[in-house]
Amino acid sequence: MAAKMRAALWNGAGAMELTEVDRPPVGPQDALVRMRAEGICGSDLLLYSAKKDRETQPGGHEMAGEIVEVGENVDPGRIGERVAVEGIGVGRGCMRCFYCREGQYFLCEDVAPDTGGGYAEFVCRRANGLFKLSDGMTWEEGALVEPFAVGLHAMRRGFLTGGETVAVLGSGTIGLCSVAAARVMGAGTIVATARYPQQAEMAKRVGADIAVGTDTAELREVLDDVSGGLGADVTVETVGGSSDMVLNQAVAVTRKQGRLVTTGNFYAPVRIDWMEAILNEISIIWAAIYATTHGRNEFDIAIDAMGSGRADLGQLVTHTVTLDDIQSGFDTAYDKTTGAIKVQVRTP
Repeated sequence: MAAKMRAALWNGAGAMELTEVDRPPVGPQDALVRMRAEGICGSDLLLYSAKKDRETQPGGHEMAGEIVEVGENVDPGRIGERVAVEGIGVGRGCMRCFYCREGQYFLCEDVAPDTGGGYAEFVCRRANGLFKLSDGMTWEEGALVEPFAVGLHAMRRGFLTGGETVAVLGSGTIGLCSVAAARVMGAGTIVATARYPQQAEMAKRVGADIAVGTDTAELREVLDDVSGGLGADVTVETVGGSSDMVLNQAVAVTRKQGRLVTTGNFYAPVRIDWMEAILNEISIIWAAIYATTHGRNEFDIAIDAMGSGRADLGQLVTHTVTLDDIQSGFDTAYDKTTGAIKVQVRTP
């Protein structure tokens, strides 16, 4: 009989419910991780709000924990390691196909089955997707490696070079992590947009020089002032959703021949002013998650930057809840009037 564990599953009727499920089996290349911290992602909020089916296995992908068991082909010396879990790309990649060989594991053509995410007591992934945390990092910081890697990937996809002007549209977790990534990578002036006061304040604390509201005219005026009228060299869109406003705003504030990187998830068709982008020769670059690029995985870069203190992202965590109280965590994450930025689920 399979061992059991506690997990929170979406009930299909608007709430997370704590239940008992089978603990995922550990294959030869795998490791079992006892969860310690799991971030509630904005994408989870969007997906669950529209999801009508009851889950059969837990979600959650911003994961950190301790290796407690390894498969027969994994070094047993890894038991006890404190790790960030890359559970979407290399943690499930076949390592044989063209995309895995190129380090683009998210595009794997023979991806391993999903055995469940971090809204549970345990998670199982291939051991090469488990990245050892720096000794001084907290569990909260460990669970922020994943979104920070998304921000780093966006900046690397946008070929950010030192001294350039960067606009980050949106100051949710991915926007704030993109600000921190731009600062770590040597950006010149960073301007971020924010909808809520706590987001604007945090954007400046993690590296933005200026935080403004979401009005396009105001943003363009500020960017013109800091760039001599050119606009942003690199614009990173982190909002997504179902409105075309943010993509058209991104085009409007990017300089001629600048780069526009979009990380937001769009759940409906959106319209964009292609003619303005074409005539200004703006490069539009899509960035999904993270990868190994130029020989380095963004998880490694994130851990190095956080462990060395060059990126102080632990301050993003404004609220923590236990697995037993996960629904209150979702309620808090939904309601930005609570002052929430990042809500995490802690498993002692």
